[in-house]
Amino acid sequence: MPARQASYDRMTAVAPQKSLFQRALTGSMLTAGSYAVTQALRLVSNLILTRLLFPEAFGLMALVSVVLVGLAMFSDMGIGPAISQNPRGDEPAFLDTAFTFAVLRGLALWLLTCALSWPMAQLYAAPELVQLLPAAGLTLLIAGFNPTRIDTANRHLLLGRVTLLDLAAQAVGILSMICLAFVLRSVWALVIGAIIGALAKLVVMHLWLPGRRNRLSWDAAAGHELIRFGKWIFLSTACGFLLSQGDKAIFGAYLTKAELGIYNIGWFLASFPILLAGAVTGRILIPLYRDHHPATSAENARKMQRLRLALSGGTLLMLGALGVVGMPLVGLLYDPRYQEAGLVVVVMAMVQMPAVIGMTYDQSALAAGNSRSYFLLMALKAGVQTAAFLIGIEAAGLWGALAAQGLALTVLHPAIAHLAHKHRAWDLRHDLGFFTLALALAGLIVWVNRAILFS
Repeated sequence: MPARQASYDRMTAVAPQKSLFQRALTGSMLTAGSYAVTQALRLVSNLILTRLLFPEAFGLMALVSVVLVGLAMFSDMGIGPAISQNPRGDEPAFLDTAFTFAVLRGLALWLLTCALSWPMAQLYAAPELVQLLPAAGLTLLIAGFNPTRIDTANRHLLLGRVTLLDLAAQAVGILSMICLAFVLRSVWALVIGAIIGALAKLVVMHLWLPGRRNRLSWDAAAGHELIRFGKWIFLSTACGFLLSQGDKAIFGAYLTKAELGIYNIGWFLASFPILLAGAVTGRILIPLYRDHHPATSAENARKMQRLRLALSGGTLLMLGALGVVGMPLVGLLYDPRYQEAGLVVVVMAMVQMPAVIGMTYDQSALAAGNSRSYFLLMALKAGVQTAAFLIGIEAAGLWGALAAQGLALTVLHPAIAHLAHKHRAWDLRHDLGFFTLALALAGLIVWVNRAILFS
């Protein structure tokens, strides 16, 4: 206990009287604000880069991202959630073991990236990947050395400094991409900028995030706990790859590089609300479910209801707004080569709505240490969504695939609700109310864009 408390005290810059829910509210606002600023910077850079680079460059970078994210997710042992959930999550031996695990994983991922570069180049008929992938894979190696102080801050919802430092590092990477694009005029500007951003995060987190510095060491008991918890997270994130990157992996085989680049532009705009909500829920919900579960008191239940109202309602309203203004927004921001991305924004805004309803539920399983049930849900979601993508694209191309995704997300909700009910986190009134709102917003989007959708 003294070691845990000392570690906690070094991390905290928050007054002790602040409750966990107050820190959750502060953390939510910080995460949302940071994400919004980051996306604004990315949008500005995107607008500049699309004028300096051709759509094919963004298609190539989408393929690079598929490989890197795939490797990262297929090897994720849930170190961050384990630190947030485990009773030993503040102990130096546990944290150093987690750090050592992350370093070894980062090295293995980079070596795998190098090994996969030639096969991926052949699979996607993109010879540039032979050089691009090993270089881009350095970001995975660098990330392995990030300190566990980041996860300790998330565990205690002390997100102020870590959020600002992360934002600064992202800004460095984005600005690097823009400057390099002026000079190189090639996809290498995106790859080198990503490496610079990863290095910037490593440096600022080590230098300016308070707390004990990690050492390379291994505690057998801590290692056993990490592996026990992480084996299901490993399988879950492997499924998560299909959920988050399956569209690009599949479209890469069906679309031209230019078409994939245009789709990626539309995805970037349309995914903002749900990725923002995911960033918030991923940081705050495990600590809340762990220490203030809504089923333990009426007060906790009321606070969780208010949190869900803000997250679900706010995310749906943002998606509705994007669906209404998607076409003119793309027309205003991008040159004629990218105009079809506007229709991608409109359709994806509707497609993603069913996923919003259950986004506050699945973390309840991880907070209880039930990573196995979490994996089973992720496996089901991955299988259903991937099958829907393949059937949809074979039947009706890109638009058929997106429509099938929306149907799959709707069909999957009862399974999400079942998991939430098992961990006493389900809220029927929340689901009924927000499914009604989602239907109303989808109807508005269709009506506003009826001339384009039915032409």
